[in-house]
Amino acid sequence: MATRPDLDTLYNALMDEEDARSCADIPGSACTNVPTNFFRQVTATALTGLGDALTNPKTTLAWLMGMVGAPVALIAWLVPIRESGSMLPQLFIAAQIRHLPLRKGVWILGSLAQALALVAMGAVAWLTEGTLAGALIIACLIAFSLARGLCSVAGKDVIGKTVPKRRRGRLNGLAGSIAGWLTLAFGAACMIWPPGDEDTLFYSALLLGGAALWLAAAWVFRGIEEEPGATEGGRNGIAAAFERLQLLRSDAPFRRFVIARALLLCTALSAPFYVLMAQELHSGVGMLGAFLIANGLAGSLSSMVWGRLADQSSRQVMISAALLGSLMGPVVVLIDYLGVLPEALHAWLFPVAFFVLGVAHSGVRIGRKTYVLDLAGGTRRSDYVAVSNSVIGLVLLSTGLFGLLGTLIGAGGMVLLLSLIGLAGAILALRLPELSMY
Repeated sequence: MATRPDLDTLYNALMDEEDARSCADIPGSACTNVPTNFFRQVTATALTGLGDALTNPKTTLAWLMGMVGAPVALIAWLVPIRESGSMLPQLFIAAQIRHLPLRKGVWILGSLAQALALVAMGAVAWLTEGTLAGALIIACLIAFSLARGLCSVAGKDVIGKTVPKRRRGRLNGLAGSIAGWLTLAFGAACMIWPPGDEDTLFYSALLLGGAALWLAAAWVFRGIEEEPGATEGGRNGIAAAFERLQLLRSDAPFRRFVIARALLLCTALSAPFYVLMAQELHSGVGMLGAFLIANGLAGSLSSMVWGRLADQSSRQVMISAALLGSLMGPVVVLIDYLGVLPEALHAWLFPVAFFVLGVAHSGVRIGRKTYVLDLAGGTRRSDYVAVSNSVIGLVLLSTGLFGLLGTLIGAGGMVLLLSLIGLAGAILALRLPELSMY
């Protein structure tokens, strides 16, 4: 398919390309379709990014579970299931995907399945209540997370085959910025027109809106021109999955990357504790809107910058972002402990810190996504993504124990602990090989 002139011009402007287009690390026959494929994947990723914001387990789903009267024990499983449920099965999913020379169909299937799970979740919220509603929402979330795993493995492989090296960071960055601005608008709307505390219809409609976003993303993704990829090594079954785990033993750079990525989870795990520190000041509902706006601003303002920097050195982006998030924690805890700010400003310390943490998390996410694509190269890309995501899924499940530790050392203590872990991740990332500059 020939590239439209307007898309070609826009792509060249974004990439600072004039005459010769870079097509490093992709098939030569895919070079002509790069601009169209680039913007289709930006659009699809931005749509699902907004969908993730609308169905966030830390906000929307938690509030919804509370409104339907679900037990607290079920609510506590929302975040671990949402994140690890999409990662743990990837080691086994990758073996099946490797049978397929074209993988965009897997992404489309995963997107449609996520939409179906959200529709079911909205129906459950509208028609049931109590423990039954909570259990059914959890079941829908498990199905949603499994489908998300399909998109994660297939999506990175499609990007690796259709977008050149040193252009993938900008793809993730641009999509993150667009999703961030849309999330910002949603957060502002919630501050101006807050839903009622018992408005189940609003949250059910929000889930249906999220489903529509995944349907739209699937429609956009189907237009990507993907070249057939390698299918060797596509055995399925548990044996093939455990063989892929041998990469952790035999591939030292990949092993260091997985360990560093696990340590850098601190930028995601710290976020709820900043919210808890603000709640301890008895902040009102308006402060929740401020956190939503801070999160949207962080993604929209920083993602393109991180993406461009990741194309120069994704390793340096991971290190810089981890240091930003880790060094901010002790500063915020110290200011809070000393109480040096006027009372009117003290509560706003936490949305500001949440914004900085969001900037750091955006950098870590874009840096590690770009790094693993560049590290893997052609035929091992799906294996690298599946192994690293499966290991991180196990780590995320284990972080449920942090809730017990938090009762002993408090939210501030957890911020300090996670900051130390993030600092260790930044130090380990210094030992990773440099990739993007070569």
